[in-house]
Amino acid sequence: MNHKQNKLNINSFLLSSSREVSGVVRKITEFNYKNILIHVSAFMHNTVLVQNLKLELEKVLPDAKLIMLKHENKTQTSLVVYSLDNLQDSQNISDEILKEIQILDNEKTHDLKESKRQLLSRYFTDHLTSFPNMYQLRKDLHDNEKYALVSIAIDDFATINNFYGYMVGDYIIEQVGNYLVQNVDERIYRVSGTEFTLYLEEDLGFYDLKDYLIKLYEKVSNILVLYQGQDINVSLTLASCANYNQDNLFSKVSMALKYAKDKRMPFWIYEDRMNFENEYEKNLSISNIVRKAVQESKIVPYFQPIMDNKTMKVSKYECLARLIDENGKIMSPTMFIPISKRIKVYNYITKTIIEKAFDVFEKNEYEFSINLSMEDILNSGIFKFIMQKLKSSNASKRVIFEIVESEAIQDFDKIARFINEIKRYGAKVAIDDFGDGYSNFSYLTRMKVDYLKIDGSLIKDIDIDKSSLLVVETIVDFANKLGIKTIAEYVHSSTVLDTIKELNIDYSQGYYIDEPLVRIR
Repeated sequence: MNHKQNKLNINSFLLSSSREVSGVVRKITEFNYKNILIHVSAFMHNTVLVQNLKLELEKVLPDAKLIMLKHENKTQTSLVVYSLDNLQDSQNISDEILKEIQILDNEKTHDLKESKRQLLSRYFTDHLTSFPNMYQLRKDLHDNEKYALVSIAIDDFATINNFYGYMVGDYIIEQVGNYLVQNVDERIYRVSGTEFTLYLEEDLGFYDLKDYLIKLYEKVSNILVLYQGQDINVSLTLASCANYNQDNLFSKVSMALKYAKDKRMPFWIYEDRMNFENEYEKNLSISNIVRKAVQESKIVPYFQPIMDNKTMKVSKYECLARLIDENGKIMSPTMFIPISKRIKVYNYITKTIIEKAFDVFEKNEYEFSINLSMEDILNSGIFKFIMQKLKSSNASKRVIFEIVESEAIQDFDKIARFINEIKRYGAKVAIDDFGDGYSNFSYLTRMKVDYLKIDGSLIKDIDIDKSSLLVVETIVDFANKLGIKTIAEYVHSSTVLDTIKELNIDYSQGYYIDEPLVRIR
């Protein structure tokens, strides 16, 4: 290697055999240096290699100062040649070279420190906005005792990115950051892709913090970003925390921000009495229970009877997903289905219920229904699984797939394809929870539906609520005209059953008929 620092030249060589001596010495003479200091380092000095090297150097470079040193490498001999271009006669070459090496070392140490400083600076700085980042915020929180935090998040940023592209998205983040710097007199950090955090050097009480957020929101609620002649409106959501200690402050502000976003509120202030963390802890606990139940095949169907209102006999069963926890307790789907979607095991649960339901009903002659969400129907893996099950099972002509009506049906082509495919094997289709939420009569004329399950919110008070009675009458009349059978959910008393029979509803389901059962009767 060859280093140059002012007038100092350094050249290094490694030798393993005496055959290399002549070639190395020749290279040294080609440098044409005048003032030379040579260090020869070897494990032993009486070897053929070292002695040959020493003789050649003394012969070819008689004026060079040669120093023999020892090192621990038994297989190689090292040779370092130092030269100073402008050495005066009165100067000692060893002393002068030592000075130059020290100067070189000091400069390298300075460069190393500067590189370290720049590296640390990058570690604590956001590369896009040059604001201090999350790591710097954590450091500042650790170094101070009293402070308050305000989180500021860009709303619907995914929509901006998808519509305008990531380059525009980055530009908008930069412009929002610049706007905050110009309008907010606080330390600003960029803590994530779409979030900034303000550091307030005093711990404000709830009402002072509320006043601060109201004024801040008035300043930053709607930012106009100009990009290539086009105005882009950017709205923000704020959050903070008012409590008596700083424990988990950043987490609490994050929970408040999520709450404000979910509720579409301009800002939210977390207080300890809200106990948001309890909900997070509960969700984490349920997540662990769901994962374990999936691993141990503790997802099972329960079967609720559906009665024919004319014969007063059970003719169908609805298969309802249940989870058995490690203590043998049954968990309802309202608790574990949303979590299963979040932790990405929902498809496994759907397949498990389909598989186990078919296994049960292949051994009898009852019709049986299985609930499917729009997510299930649009999932290609679930679709293929259902098709394969219909092809191979002798219960295919008795299965009814219930589509949850409360979810808006947007892609009619895919729904129609699903319905047409399953009907090829004799399967039927029901619309579940009809009358709740999104209810839409128009799409019933476009779908080959066999059953309408009238939502329990309309059925439960039908014997005393005239409005519910009128709505159900309309649904039944419409279904009859389309040749669609009707099923009343949530039949919980004899008076409700009598009323729905008077309305000529075809089937009844509810606790008055029977509760969900571990096995069919």
